Amino acid sequence: MGKLFENQTVMISGGLGDIGWATAMEFAKEGSSVALCGTRPEAAAEEFLVQMKQHGVTCQYRQVDVADAEAVRAWVDETEKTMGVPRIIIANAARVTLSGIHSITPEQWDKELAVNLNGAFYLAQYATVRLLAHGLAGRVVFVGSWAGATVHQHIPAYSVSKAGMRMLCQCMALELAPHNILVNEVAPGYVAAGLSGRIWDENPGQLEKAIERVPIKKVMSAEAVAEQIIHLCHPNNEHMTGSTVLMDGGLSLLS
Repeated sequence: MGKLFENQTVMISGGLGDIGWATAMEFAKEGSSVALCGTRPEAAAEEFLVQMKQHGVTCQYRQVDVADAEAVRAWVDETEKTMGVPRIIIANAARVTLSGIHSITPEQWDKELAVNLNGAFYLAQYATVRLLAHGLAGRVVFVGSWAGATVHQHIPAYSVSKAGMRMLCQCMALELAPHNILVNEVAPGYVAAGLSGRIWDENPGQLEKAIERVPIKKVMSAEAVAEQIIHLCHPNNEHMTGSTVLMDGGLSLLS
């Protein structure tokens, strides 16, 4: 039995972050060529690429600032030339500033929206332009957050950027639906990885408090998020577009 994504190419921004990396590994296991980008130097990806190549797939990493539209276009063009037209696009790159609405600086606000929202748009826009040019079907997944629809006082720029991403997902989904390019969002709650994971590691007892708050009494792994992304891109998932898969363990039900 063949693998799910053989002879396909996936692009993942924020590829060296916990969710990006877990997603890359899941696609590699299913036979996809994988193009990653992030802000870290290319030497930082060497160990990751070695692990991925053990699955017999082609993979590459490039240092790209997704807030730079031209840099994103160049990355997409290079990927198409070296790995084939990307059929799956995962907009995952994000940053977060822990600060209230009056203490966050204009520079922090601008940078966060530039990466989280503009960067997601630049990647999804140009990658789907290339799909349209070749007449190919495809999938786009935005990695959002439950914070996109639930007020978080300590991360206002992040919450606003993820709320904007949700509307971007719906706008793109409607426009691209006639071309069989399906666009969806996965919106995790508490993930034991990334910024949350670091905070919990540095503050004993905070993880237990987070678990206690979640109605299902557990937090998710980066791998659990990756599995939902795989589900949205599954070849048999032919009818879901413009949707948000909210996987927050019931947190949003408390608001």
